[in-house]
Amino acid sequence: MNDRDRTVLPPITVSAQDAASAPPALVTGAPPLSRPKPGGKSGAFPQFVVIVLNLCLGLFLADALISFIDGSLILFTGVHALASVRGVVGLFAVLLAIAVYGLMGLTPMIPKRMLLPIALFNPVALLLAVPALIYFFNRIPRIDWGISFFQLLLGLGILCWIQGRLRLGWPLFPESRLVGPRFTWSNLFRFVLVNGLVLLPLVVAYLVFCVGLAVNHFSEGFVTLHPDGFTVQVRQYVRADGKTIQLVPMAHVAEAGFYQKLAESFPTNSTILMEGVTDEQNLLTNRISYKRMASTLHLSAQEKEFKPSRGKLVWGDVDVAQFTTNTIDFLNLVTLVHSKGLNTRTLLEMARYSPPPQFEEQLWDDILHKRNRHLLQQIHDRLPRSDHVVVPWGVAHMPELAREIEKAGFRLERTQKHTVISFRPARGPQRNPAGQQGDDEDTN
Repeated sequence: MNDRDRTVLPPITVSAQDAASAPPALVTGAPPLSRPKPGGKSGAFPQFVVIVLNLCLGLFLADALISFIDGSLILFTGVHALASVRGVVGLFAVLLAIAVYGLMGLTPMIPKRMLLPIALFNPVALLLAVPALIYFFNRIPRIDWGISFFQLLLGLGILCWIQGRLRLGWPLFPESRLVGPRFTWSNLFRFVLVNGLVLLPLVVAYLVFCVGLAVNHFSEGFVTLHPDGFTVQVRQYVRADGKTIQLVPMAHVAEAGFYQKLAESFPTNSTILMEGVTDEQNLLTNRISYKRMASTLHLSAQEKEFKPSRGKLVWGDVDVAQFTTNTIDFLNLVTLVHSKGLNTRTLLEMARYSPPPQFEEQLWDDILHKRNRHLLQQIHDRLPRSDHVVVPWGVAHMPELAREIEKAGFRLERTQKHTVISFRPARGPQRNPAGQQGDDEDTN
């Protein structure tokens, strides 16, 4: 195109009146309006949620690290240096985990796949550790170390997942990780439904199962807890010369029929060594009675219902004066709470009580081992004059008594189960193939 073909526009003139009435020109260099980051949530509530999640994740990692160091020191050196610090940090970590779990039901913004393992770690670890503690009680330091090591690995793995890489800088949980609306009724409804109808029944059933495991393990089979009821196993031991010893596990409260059946099963020519600590010097300030417990549970008390009419009754227990002073003081505190209940006075007495060093071993020796040694001596003293000795004592005494009896040359000849408390509805009497009434089993 040459200069002749060009169209020349006349210059545009603007009057002063038009210039005054024209709108102001836009400033192209002005900054744009701020917008929230993609995926983030603006507002006070999301910021509060982020703070809680960061504190929860931080305390979880701190608790894992302190627990791992403390567990390592205990396991490999026997040093308990961080117990107090670990307790405080662990308490706050659990409280924050509970808060986060509650927030998950309140708002769907929290990514459950990332933080649910953190919120549920402590209760799940505790539940899974129960069977290990039952069967491997002497390996608690190793179990504790293993749990803390797994907690540390889990915390670092979750942190790496949240941040995309392992970084310990603050914040541990960025606000951009919040997703979804702040509140929905469907999320709350599902949370309540899952916890009330699924998790809670499963936890209760699991705990009942663990209680049954513990009862059977620590009683060495003398006690069994199952869905139908609570049973004990009576064992009869015999020696080459025909002398027999019958170990009868007892319960302080039970159904009345339990005590009646036991009393009727004792041979007429037997010597019955009765349990019950005497107090000739009145060293105990209160008397232990299980009548209140039996009345509350709609059961019967042993002291009222168990009255054997067959055989010769002989007192086979020790006197309180044979216990140490520390044990007597503790028994006075226990009997005070037992007789008066939990009130201001008893709570103050419990708060003021401070057990001396190695008190547990001393108490256990007094109320269990010392009494067992005395009872075993009574059994051996009575055997020359009686062909059949019956020992209706508490379940806790039975495992040690059974071991010592077998060492003395007795062998297990017969077992018989008796129902202490039945969980089934009452039914009419039934007969088993042996012709006996009830559900008791007799095994040769």
